[in-house]
Amino acid sequence: MKSSQVINNIDSIFMNRCLELAKKGLGATYPNPLVGCVIVHKNIIIAEGWHKKSGEKHAESEAIEMIKDKSVLKDSTLYVNLEPCSHYGKTSPCVDLIIKMKIKKVVIGSKDPNKKVNGSGIKKLIQSNCNVIVGVNEKKCLELNKRFFTFHNKKRPYIILKWAESKDGFIAPKDKKHFWLTNSYSKQIVHKLRSEEDSILIGVQTAINDNPKLTTRFWFGKNPKRIIVDPNNRMPKESNLHNDHAKTYILKKKSQSSLLNNENLNFKYPINEILSFLHNKNIQSVIIEGGAKTISFFLNSELWDEALIFKTSKEIKVGIKAPIIKREKLNKTIIQQDTLLRILNI
Repeated sequence: MKSSQVINNIDSIFMNRCLELAKKGLGATYPNPLVGCVIVHKNIIIAEGWHKKSGEKHAESEAIEMIKDKSVLKDSTLYVNLEPCSHYGKTSPCVDLIIKMKIKKVVIGSKDPNKKVNGSGIKKLIQSNCNVIVGVNEKKCLELNKRFFTFHNKKRPYIILKWAESKDGFIAPKDKKHFWLTNSYSKQIVHKLRSEEDSILIGVQTAINDNPKLTTRFWFGKNPKRIIVDPNNRMPKESNLHNDHAKTYILKKKSQSSLLNNENLNFKYPINEILSFLHNKNIQSVIIEGGAKTISFFLNSELWDEALIFKTSKEIKVGIKAPIIKREKLNKTIIQQDTLLRILNI
């Protein structure tokens, strides 16, 4: 039986449910993608599953395990937002389990770009006489796993630029002293955003000026990996970043001393070297949080995917100018007296 591409409205509805389930794993599955699965029998969902954490059960196997009477599977349809895996990792291949359970129809949202899969799961299902439909709600599926797709297709993490700026367009006072611009609700949203991403990066000057923790202490969820760009070994020993609250990488020039957590780079082509380092560490997304110079490096190099800008009602009058993005604003969220703008680099 060949792959079928007839997509109907009911397929779209069930795929949307897969996406709802998959999103529950945001921030917890790295380096794995976000995957949700539903199994449908006579147009009724009889089982659901979603990937919760790397190393744990995949969505397909979790959904199949829910069904006590496995005999119904041969007359059921399995929906999943990403192509089932066909390789051995921390778990066995999902595609083998689907074939073993004699599921005759599989509806897939998008193909898996990982070179270990990349169509091989679909091919194996078709060879086993399974009716396979690919591309249902594909745009939504690609958006949900934008980090995973960017990592595998562009060989770099998904890059988010984030900063707060005053009403008069400054990112910090002239004296560079720590100055909090946004309200407490915006601060909480920032910590939520951190919990959803794989890593967070700042330049050493921000580490010196603000002495940040770069954690998710005002939200639940894991702390992101912390990346500090410090080519000349300037970060103070008493910094809040010298602790075990999160995996921390300090990027230095090769000529500098190599201490615990230090990673040595040439810094001849800094951004490319940094992104290559992050890719080699299997880091799928990074928030560039500051300072203005570091953000501008990525912005001017056109190496960014998304920008999150917190506009506030406070004024600084004299200070460090905020970066300027000449792109159409995708959406705007009002957070009391603050405004969060989201811009895509498209």
